[in-house]
Amino acid sequence: MQDHGESSYHRFLQGDKEALCELVALYGDALVRFSYCYVRDCYAAEDIAEDCFVALITKRKNFENGLHLRAYLFKSARNKSISFLRAKHPRLKEEIVDGEWLALARERDCIVYECLMRLPPQYRDALYLVYFEGFKPEELTEILRRSRKQVYNLLARAKASLKEILKKEGIDSENG
Repeated sequence: MQDHGESSYHRFLQGDKEALCELVALYGDALVRFSYCYVRDCYAAEDIAEDCFVALITKRKNFENGLHLRAYLFKSARNKSISFLRAKHPRLKEEIVDGEWLALARERDCIVYECLMRLPPQYRDALYLVYFEGFKPEELTEILRRSRKQVYNLLARAKASLKEILKKEGIDSENG
């Protein structure tokens, strides 16, 4: 059973510096990709991911389990990305934060990518975290700062919107 970095974090808290390297290896790239969806700047996304680990090191929080650690890191990345954008564009509101997804290799995946980019940012965030990062909908409540019902409604609307856009592009979501 995967512990989502829980054992590495506990070892880090006990002074094992190698355990921090394990956490960076486990979550570093994912945090960079997630931040990049917001900031569209690979260097800034890398800095944001580093800042997430710095916050983890300095705050030394106690997490109930590895999933809480994981949620903390992604919530931190989201907040730091939004702060970065607000500093760059002071009038920017969270609702209009735009993101970009990683380019997908196959042609069909590229069409899906383009369709995802047409979704409102909150829909993209929710779908990305669930389908690309493997978060459970219940875990999104903390990351997206929404109630459980709001998260489920958000996911339902996001899926319906994506399905409608895919249908317009001639992709039958029922047949994969």
